[in-house]
Amino acid sequence: MSDEYVFKRCKCTHNNLFFRSRGKLNYVIFVPEYFVTENMEIAELYKCFMECGKVTTDSRKCPQGALFFALKGDSFNGNAFAAQALEQGCAYAIVDEAEYAVGDDERYILVEDVLAALQQLAHYHRKQFKIPVIQVTGTNGKTTTKELTAAVLSQKHNVLYTRGNLNNHIGVPKTLLELSPEHTIAVIETGANHPGEIKFLAEIVDPDFGLITNVGMAHLEGFGSFEGVVRTKGELYDYLRAKHGTVFIDHDSEDLKRIAGGLHQICYGSPCDEVLSVEGEVLECAPFLKFRWRPAGGEWQEVQTGLIGAYNMQNMLAAATIGRTFGVEVDSINRALAAYEPKNNRSQLMETDDNKLLVDAYNANPTSMRAAIENFRDMKVERRMVILGDMGELGESSWKAHQAIADLLVESGFEHVWLVGPKFKAARHPFRTFDSVEQVKKALGIKKPKGYYILIKGSHSTRLYDLPDFL
Repeated sequence: MSDEYVFKRCKCTHNNLFFRSRGKLNYVIFVPEYFVTENMEIAELYKCFMECGKVTTDSRKCPQGALFFALKGDSFNGNAFAAQALEQGCAYAIVDEAEYAVGDDERYILVEDVLAALQQLAHYHRKQFKIPVIQVTGTNGKTTTKELTAAVLSQKHNVLYTRGNLNNHIGVPKTLLELSPEHTIAVIETGANHPGEIKFLAEIVDPDFGLITNVGMAHLEGFGSFEGVVRTKGELYDYLRAKHGTVFIDHDSEDLKRIAGGLHQICYGSPCDEVLSVEGEVLECAPFLKFRWRPAGGEWQEVQTGLIGAYNMQNMLAAATIGRTFGVEVDSINRALAAYEPKNNRSQLMETDDNKLLVDAYNANPTSMRAAIENFRDMKVERRMVILGDMGELGESSWKAHQAIADLLVESGFEHVWLVGPKFKAARHPFRTFDSVEQVKKALGIKKPKGYYILIKGSHSTRLYDLPDFL
């Protein structure tokens, strides 16, 4: 680094700053109300990161020699825990409040905004790698599709992929900072609940390839309308269009096709008159999904999966399409798809002493709720029971959406239905209702159903994932 530094005006009034130069930290005096340029700051911060090799945002979990980012939340200020992080073994603490940067301690690094520094550092790190980066988003199925894609690609590649559902403005940068020279491809999941969020995350990820699993009725409180959902998810297409990137697209989705103009497309979906990269169809759900697929010009392949729901076939086809694009053999794709086991209350079949439970209690919106009900209705099983919880973040559409689900339950002929939460309770229907999951637990303690297949689905806030222990 040069000894000449460039400054820009900012709100910071602290009269000193630490930054990295030539292998050691230097104490730098600068003109008040000025700060180093973003590029300079991140380049110097990157040297610290390369020395540490890992980051943490939790002062209670501090790997030896890590770089601690003092993030803020609604109820906490990470700056206040910077000293603790250093005591726990972190090499440096990144803070954005001057009073927490001990003046003579070179382990404190003062920046203008800790979160922005984390995000910029992640982007800077990602740009050091010339490997394919795939960004995945969508209303439903993005986590499952990401997991399936990673499983398929891992048959041939060393894959970095988002763990769990760490798909937001903090989880995405932390995932990118795990990139190493050993990785040959990356699959990054991104979520959103308001316009502009996918665009923002795409600018951090800088994907070469993109996949929108689908668009549906979710987070309407933040998006305003279904078209708001489409536009926000479509921000990924906009980014890739400008970059001349490639998208994997579900050919069965008219909503996705109408916003994909001008993009290089690799298509998958149901058999049709057009030649698709991968096509497939459901064979049965009894209760696990069995389907068949084939690559363009290839032979049909049958796969018995460990997933519940015909809607998961699209997720399987997406993973197979990406696998074929990146050179994974057909047999290897089949093995990966068949071996995948869902986790975290997503499309899981759980067996208790008394019942078989179809648990999908991580999230719920009108689109995924309808798909789960229709799939359960069509399953070749006897003695069905449905336990559904309220759907959140629907804004003015909430009552109408819950009423539509109640109507679908009536139309589907389900006799044993329990609905949990005030939103379902306010709808018109003949079913038993409960204010909370705690009331459900009490009811199960009095009389527990036995010998049923039971669908359990609701938003995370309803806590229906607690019920398997009581069934």
